[in-house]
Amino acid sequence: MLTIIGLPAFDSNYLWVIHNDCNAWAVDPGDASIVKHYLSAQQLTLTGILITHHHADHVGGLSALKKTYPNTEVIGPTVEKIAGLEANAQDGASYPLTGLNGVDGKLISALCVAVPGHTAGHVAFYIPPNAALNNTPRLFCGDTLFAAGCGRLFEGTPTQLHDSLHRLMQLPVHTLAYCAHEYTASNLDFAAAVEPNNPAIHDRIERVKSLRSAGSPTVPFVLGEEHHSNVFLRTHIPEVQASASAQAGLPLSDSVDVFTELRAWKNRF
Repeated sequence: MLTIIGLPAFDSNYLWVIHNDCNAWAVDPGDASIVKHYLSAQQLTLTGILITHHHADHVGGLSALKKTYPNTEVIGPTVEKIAGLEANAQDGASYPLTGLNGVDGKLISALCVAVPGHTAGHVAFYIPPNAALNNTPRLFCGDTLFAAGCGRLFEGTPTQLHDSLHRLMQLPVHTLAYCAHEYTASNLDFAAAVEPNNPAIHDRIERVKSLRSAGSPTVPFVLGEEHHSNVFLRTHIPEVQASASAQAGLPLSDSVDVFTELRAWKNRF
């Protein structure tokens, strides 16, 4: 069986580690010391690293980890300049995770999904159902999709990020999504301002309050829940359109136009 652990870092990051009893892969290791401490404590060897995009809080530990574990394979986006990449992740390509075997003895693989918007070359990695992960698909989505929210636009366009989010939502609804930040509470506060009459949002707010008061993370989250409480995926809902229109000062109904206004509103919320 495989374990997925989120290592808290910086103000809000999660650095993800996927491992068995011997080997590990890190996802977006922004701080090498945190990852190395965990690997040492668990007596694990780092065999690979997945990178979703080039921001420092996602790649800052890459160089130091490669020095400590020189045989580590590094897979990341093909169109972003990231020192140390050994495999440029191509959309639709599947990458075996060396050292991580399923119960059938075959290597676990991660499928690359191109999701530009937050950055120009952002990718996500999807692990299909496998008995070693309780037959639950897993998604490492970086800063594209957050629980009840989405990333800022730094390099891409609103259309790109809008389309990337909807592309991820084509994955199975029971997929567990592992984003890179603990932003859920603030995202839900914004969602409640946009869509105040949505009971799913208010129910989720209460569940998140309970988790955070207990010191528990809100990530991973079930992908299908986003359909009901992530306003960036609900741009077809009249109440969401009305709220975006009020902010814009003109009627909005096109999905991308509503999304664009919501993202701008969230930036100043």
